[in-house]
Amino acid sequence: MLEVKNLNAFYGQAQALFDVSLRVAAGEMVVLQGLNGAGKSTLLKAVMGLQVRTEGSIFYSREGGQVDISRWETHRRAQAGLGYVAEDRRLFTGLTVRENLHVAASRDAKAQEARVLDLFPILKTLLGRPAAQMSGGQQQMLAIARTLMTNPKVLLLDEPCEGIAPVLVASIRDALLALKSEGLGLLVVEQNRLLAERADRLLWLVAGKVRAS
Repeated sequence: MLEVKNLNAFYGQAQALFDVSLRVAAGEMVVLQGLNGAGKSTLLKAVMGLQVRTEGSIFYSREGGQVDISRWETHRRAQAGLGYVAEDRRLFTGLTVRENLHVAASRDAKAQEARVLDLFPILKTLLGRPAAQMSGGQQQMLAIARTLMTNPKVLLLDEPCEGIAPVLVASIRDALLALKSEGLGLLVVEQNRLLAERADRLLWLVAGKVRAS
């Protein structure tokens, strides 16, 4: 579904990723781990076409076959089915939970809303609450739910469980496993054991290179 081949990434003249290759199949959760500064967040940004200059290939499978999207603009990658949840969540903090969800809807908003609320039941009780008045864990659920409103086929998540209470981490893990069972591909940067131990494959990034699997 998503395949990265010999990907190099640069911030100006500084190289951050070195010949990174990986694959995420439909219904597979790949968890990427590594020390701070290893290039994990950079890899997700490179796949989405954000902020970094890249060399190499990024292949995405959709109806009609596999295409190289490495020169596509970010919005085109998103429209094709790549969903991205950044580490900083990027919520509209002045909008309510429901407004955050609906602003991202790619099709029938009511049907999409019902789907994401089944995955994150706690959000049902918070639909009228401004995002600024939510806990960190609740905001993370909303960030994931909002991205799901775009109906992605592959979901990229940057540290979705960082700094979140264990009970909410378990809820996020269960939601991601449910998405996996529906056939979504998941590429997750995550150190938390509760999620990492459920990965189909675990990759380790060291100084911008994939070292182990």
